Amino acid sequence: MRRTSSTGEPDRAQGSGGAAFLAGAAAFAIGLTILAWAGSGAAGAAAAGSAPTAAQGETFASGDYGLTLPLGLQASSAYVRDDNPMSRAKIELGRALYFDPRLSADGTISCATCHDPSKGFSDGRATSAGIRGQTGGRSAPTVINRLFSADQFWDGRAADLEAQALGPVQNPIEMGNTLEGMVANVMGLKGYGPLFQAAFGSPEITAERVGQAIATYERTVISGNAPFDRYMAGDKKAMSESAVRGMAIFNDAKRGNCVTCHAGFNFTDESYHNLGAGMDKPKPDLGRVEISKAATDTGAFKTPTLRNIKETAPYLHDGSEKTLMDVVAFYNRGGVPNQWLSKEIRALNLTEQEKKDLVAFMEALSGQVLGTEKPKSLP
Repeated sequence: MRRTSSTGEPDRAQGSGGAAFLAGAAAFAIGLTILAWAGSGAAGAAAAGSAPTAAQGETFASGDYGLTLPLGLQASSAYVRDDNPMSRAKIELGRALYFDPRLSADGTISCATCHDPSKGFSDGRATSAGIRGQTGGRSAPTVINRLFSADQFWDGRAADLEAQALGPVQNPIEMGNTLEGMVANVMGLKGYGPLFQAAFGSPEITAERVGQAIATYERTVISGNAPFDRYMAGDKKAMSESAVRGMAIFNDAKRGNCVTCHAGFNFTDESYHNLGAGMDKPKPDLGRVEISKAATDTGAFKTPTLRNIKETAPYLHDGSEKTLMDVVAFYNRGGVPNQWLSKEIRALNLTEQEKKDLVAFMEALSGQVLGTEKPKSLP
């Protein structure tokens, strides 16, 4: 597995996911430092009689596929498996499979049911619903910017998007199928053969290929060029005064200190933390510890990206906080005390205005989303 650079070659300077996201956090901090310089440079260009050039995003490439990323995203942090390079044919196959409810046991649930483009690639529910009206125990995390992430799910049980794509198929509460049953369903749809031929060089349909195709499509669902990104690029009018104040609180270790976990250009450290959410229940969801078996991971869940966060309510792994203001209030009181509470969690004692400013900053992280197009028809 590798992270792909802007030239499409393996990024050897960032040998692990942790290193990549630490680098992202450092870049974020540097960006804050040079912001005033960038803004004055743009103003100087305007004063000289020439309009400043709009900042451009980085170029990402994998296989025979490439695109210019929205402003603010880092091509060097893209995570693509070596055995699953991207192609336009594979993307279109994955898109069809992602939106096709016939992968489920009863033909009613698709990936898009719980990860709906119109709802920030989540579903707007506290916990997701599956076949026969069953309800799960966790909120549907967004698909946005999974290109920059290895481990998937709230507890990180899937090593990559390929594994994640096949998980819900086999979950009895979600799509309620087996891999064999899902493959049989797809094989029974004649229109898929040519799509697999175009994507993989032969019409053979396997569970592995289904996972690879869906993962490839999901890697095209990306968001950047938000007001925050434009502000960082020198457009000092891109964010409101409230959002600018909120950014300062977000990065201030003595106030919000949000950047400790929501780090880097994608606003996540890709790690796991116990915030206390749900830990006061009689049978709490224990999260990451069920996978890692490390006691320190008890009640810990993955830090979600804050990109397009205002579109993905409700919040936290159990959907227990309805609004961003509710989330800020949760953090402001120090989460829910418990034996395994992360050391980063403490009462913040923010004022009402400071809480509003934090929300304004998070809302400024919603930007241009690519990959939202649904297939015109299914095979």
